[in-house]
Amino acid sequence: MNIHIQNLSKSYGFQKAVDNISFEVKTGEVLGFLGPNGAGKTTTMKMITNYIDIESGDITIGGQSVSTGNLKKHIGYLPENNPLYVEMPVIEYLEFCAALQGVTKAQMPHRVREMVRLCGLNAEKHKKIGELSKGYRQRVGLAQAMIHDPEILILDEPTTGLDPNQIVEIRELIRQLGKEKTVILSTHILPEVEATCDRILIINKGKIVADGTASTLRKQSQGQQVVRIKIEEGEANAIYEKLRALPSVAMVDFVDREQNRFEVQSAAEQTSNKAIFQLCVANDWVLSEMIPFETKLEDIFRDLTIQ
Repeated sequence: MNIHIQNLSKSYGFQKAVDNISFEVKTGEVLGFLGPNGAGKTTTMKMITNYIDIESGDITIGGQSVSTGNLKKHIGYLPENNPLYVEMPVIEYLEFCAALQGVTKAQMPHRVREMVRLCGLNAEKHKKIGELSKGYRQRVGLAQAMIHDPEILILDEPTTGLDPNQIVEIRELIRQLGKEKTVILSTHILPEVEATCDRILIINKGKIVADGTASTLRKQSQGQQVVRIKIEEGEANAIYEKLRALPSVAMVDFVDREQNRFEVQSAAEQTSNKAIFQLCVANDWVLSEMIPFETKLEDIFRDLTIQ
């Protein structure tokens, strides 16, 4: 089911938490929803799940507005604080959640077994939730979000408290789920976004400041191609001058003069790889390195959200 958000706003007193945002998430897509604390991520997700009311604008799921209240059965939600009944055993809690979500008694044993398997809870399934580590509690929260096999998953910091092995397992699970469901994933772990998400949306001060794939955001941020090269058999200053003279090159910097390492920035909308290679061939220089320089997602995030 597609999620379509149109001119969505929400205020708390005089503070605009979400400010007239619009975007769409399609079935089979995992959207990474990023932003600093207080940017409006959680407020937006709560409105999508109909946990809080919409102030203005609308959210439609499968063409139907969430304000009707009939769409909750299609949504699985893992809140940031992951509220759990700590006195309940894991199995009993999952059965309780399944009943709340309308899973029939006939389907319930299968769904509980499936969630125990998918979320790696088998070793802890008979313990009370209060006896579990934070990582296993997070797994229980993820299991309750998926127990009714929803078409939409809203996951707020789903890997909080997990160890590195568990994080890899949950990432893979989210990727697999994303092939057939609509998934919105909020996290502060930026490598997790690149490893898991098809698309990235960044929100800051209630407004969308970026929307696209990781590679698209890098290109938009960087604007121009940057490569780092090492050239042997030539004199550093002569190499520098000839690199600067290439029509496709906008700027050249020394990275290491003694080892003939340079950073070359191409002119807008141009690349210089071929021209650099041909220059080296013409001058009998050995081009031993040519490394594309990629802007880190962390740097893009900071540039877009710095206060």
